[in-house]
Parts: sequence; C-alpha cells; structure tokens
Amino acid sequence: MDTLQGKTLFITGASRGIGKAIALRAARDGANVIIAAKTTEPDPRLPGTIYSAAEEIRAAGGKALPLVVDVREEEQVAAAIEQGVAEFGGIDILVNNASAISLTNTQSTSMKRYDLMMDINVRGTFVCAKHCIPHLLQASNPHILTLSPPIDLNPKWFARHAAYTTSKYAMSMIVHGLAAQLAEDGVGVNALWPRTAIATAALNVAMPGGAKYGRTPDIMADAAHQILTRKSRTTNGNFFIDEAVLRDSGITDFSHYQVTPGEELMIDLFVEPGHA
Repeated sequence: MDTLQGKTLFITGASRGIGKAIALRAARDGANVIIAAKTTEPDPRLPGTIYSAAEEIRAAGGKALPLVVDVREEEQVAAAIEQGVAEFGGIDILVNNASAISLTNTQSTSMKRYDLMMDINVRGTFVCAKHCIPHLLQASNPHILTLSPPIDLNPKWFARHAAYTTSKYAMSMIVHGLAAQLAEDGVGVNALWPRTAIATAALNVAMPGGAKYGRTPDIMADAAHQILTRKSRTTNGNFFIDEAVLRDSGITDFSHYQVTPGEELMIDLFVEPGHA
C-alpha cells in the first residue's frame, strides 16, 4: 500500500506545524482528517486555526473535520473521536502530535508549565490512544504514530530541561507499551522524531531565530507518510528518525527541505550528531 486514500486520520495539534503538514500530505492522497486542536482564533505568534487548516486540507484533495479539542480533557477527546467516526465511518490512524515545550531548567520551570507539558504530552498521548484503540481494532491497516524521541538516558538530555525531557520520554514509554500490547492485534505503534530542528512557529517561540537552522515540516510529513502506508503488522515498536525513514525509501537528497540553503543544520534534541 502506498496511499492513504480513503483512510481516516485523527491528528492532534493539526492546526499548524508538523501536524498540519502530516494532514496535508495525507490529504493529497484523498484521506479524511479529523483536526483535533484548540486554536479557533489566530495568534500572531502561532498562526493557523483548525478552520484554516481544514480549508487547506480540502484544497489539497482531502476531507476535513475541524473539532475543538483540548487533549487534556478526556470528555472532549472521546466526543471528538465519536464525531469523527460518525462523519467518516471509523478511524484508521492516530497521530499524537500535540505537544508543549519549555526548555528550562528545574528552578526556571513553573509548576504551571510543568503540569502543561505532562498533561498535553503524556496524558494527551495516553487518552487519545485509549479512546482510539477500539476503532483502530476495526481498521484494515491501523497505525498509531507518536511524535516522540528514542529514549537516551545520557544525562546531557536532562541537565538543561529535565521536565521537558521527562515528558517526551514518557510519550515514548507509552509507545513502547502500546506496541507490545497491540502487536497481536495488528496495530502498528511507532514513534517518529526529526534528525534536525523543524522550522515551526512553536520552535521560534521556544528558540527565537532557530527556525532558519532547520528543515520544513514537510520532511516529517513525508517520513510519516512512508510509515503509515506500510503494513501495520510488520511495522511496530520502532523509534524512527525522519531522515533514516526517507533514506530507507531511496531518498538521498534532502536539500529541498532546508529552510536556509547553505546554513548549517541544527541537530535536534535527543539525537546524536552522527545519527542518520
């Protein structure tokens, strides 16, 4: 299978950035996308709403259902999933993309920000999976893809931002657990993480000016598409890196993804420089 035509994706945080890029790539195949995100009004720092994303998805050839969802609220998640199933007849793919970030050390991380990262990154990933699984079990090639890194316990990944690292690694632990739980049911549960920084509005907020040293979200979208079109029964329990996924599919030129041609790329968190 090399297309997502007719498949229904439930994507958290799909109003902008990587989530929207994954949605648009699926839309070009003719997929259905449930946009589960909070933004209904534009923010100057973080442009894009669930409604503008829906317009782009439809223009790209897909169907879209924009729903206001705070992934911290179980009732909202459950209701959105049921609305999506009623609209499209089921759910084939869950993409856990929604995430909060604060690259601050322990003293500088407020408990409000700590709770936000744990609630969105960890609880959100868990609750979306919990409520999607019954529908995924009815799908012909079901996948859960979570945007979280391979777990590396090198202290350097904890020293500067222990709270954020803990939240992202907890997402990866959920991937690990679900992959084992759902293997016999044929659900492919995997994680995807970028080798380099990805130029999103969220990156510019967390690291002003950092986007120019990165790649566009399209590289993650193309890598996600490669994973989600594979057979779910034989694609399970992997912690993929975007560049490696694309190399495996025969792509060797990544220059068109680069935001600033000729600029040295910034290697992303949790990835060693030589990892490709």
